[in-house]
Amino acid sequence: MEENKRAVGSVDQRLGTAPLVPLIFSLALPTALAQLVNMLYNIVDRIYVGHIPGTGSLALAGLGVTYPIIVLITAFSNLIGMGGAPRASVAMGRGDYKTAEKILGNCVTLLIVLSVALSVVFTVFGEPVLRAFGASENTLPYAMSYLRIYLLGTIFVQFTLGMTPFITNQGFAGTSMATTCIGAVSNIILDPIFIYGLNMGVEGAAIATILSQAISAVWVLVFFTGKRSVLRIRKVNLIPDGKTLALVLSLGVSPFLMTATECVIQLAFNTGAATYGGDSAVAIMSILFSVAQISNLPVQGFCQGAQPVVGFNFGARKLERVRKAFTIMLAVSVGITTVVVGAVEIAPQMFLGLFSSDADLIALGTAPLRIYMMGSFFMGAQLACQQTFLGLGEAKISMFVALLRKVILLLPLSIIIPRVFGAMGLSQLVGLYVAEPVSDIISATTCTILFFVIDWKKLKSTT
Repeated sequence: MEENKRAVGSVDQRLGTAPLVPLIFSLALPTALAQLVNMLYNIVDRIYVGHIPGTGSLALAGLGVTYPIIVLITAFSNLIGMGGAPRASVAMGRGDYKTAEKILGNCVTLLIVLSVALSVVFTVFGEPVLRAFGASENTLPYAMSYLRIYLLGTIFVQFTLGMTPFITNQGFAGTSMATTCIGAVSNIILDPIFIYGLNMGVEGAAIATILSQAISAVWVLVFFTGKRSVLRIRKVNLIPDGKTLALVLSLGVSPFLMTATECVIQLAFNTGAATYGGDSAVAIMSILFSVAQISNLPVQGFCQGAQPVVGFNFGARKLERVRKAFTIMLAVSVGITTVVVGAVEIAPQMFLGLFSSDADLIALGTAPLRIYMMGSFFMGAQLACQQTFLGLGEAKISMFVALLRKVILLLPLSIIIPRVFGAMGLSQLVGLYVAEPVSDIISATTCTILFFVIDWKKLKSTT
């Protein structure tokens, strides 16, 4: 107990009193880098698979239709990790590390249970789900080959992604980054060995991915059972507690919906692409999703890294530090999205060429990529506000914003706009691409206004 008190005091010294700019960057940059590296797990698979001679485009389309399932698995890890870690951070800000450890232990139990359930469900119903997500007779064999193997490693994926926010929120952003880098670097090394060297194709990509995640999971387990972590996994805290679970799930439902609705959206976009453009359009859509990840994840990672500063100081009632932390998050986030999206708009062929050596596919994807990414200029503001809502424990507002972008706006727009374009004699496929920036702009504007109307004024007026 005394060791934990000293550790918490050390965290308080950093999160509660250290100069904000270097503090936020010391936490956020490793987290942003970790997000980028983590993104490589699936994107590297697509890069290698897309360049398989002769079958690369079909294999890429096959991986594209498995991606919604992978996103849903990630969503459940976010439900637990991003629901529990901010709660633990606020508890640590109050000096209540016993409650923080109880939250950690309950989250471990939830992650294990969900891993088993998800593996069973998608193993049994994988084929009909993939068909619903746009798999054709040509791409289904590639999709099923990848998915069957990937599901065997679900527990490693869940545990690694769900526990990493708890590492970051203790102030160990460097360790969090190392967790992700270990697995991602392993994946980069193993992918070409299994895909090309052993001639295993998409199955090799899946094997490389789960082996890499297993390495990361072991690293995380060693950290939380060792002496370095402020919070530790203890057997007594693994027993589920209803009140603790309710707190975690109430806050985690927002990031869960943010990620899970991506699954629904990709279903709509994949089926729309298959209907309006066939397998080549599905392959292009896989690339669009990947580039969107490249654009958003650095910002999301930066804001997640800065979030412990918001949560801890809000729990400690240091509201001036909360306001300044948000201002820094907003400025950096907008700057990152401007640079990254600007690069995509200027040189779309470069990004398309990462995923395919098919000149025809690159030519077909240039205009769609530019259209699809237009609204991402505005996403920096939304992600900064969204993560601050979470840091302040604003579960209801955060959930609404998450639902607004994907469910309320993008899902119906992805159906309505293509039909409107068709009625006007325009390309329905182009209408599908247009839905994304329209939704991004409306959602980001609404989220930013909500934050300044509700939370910014509250933080300024409360003492």
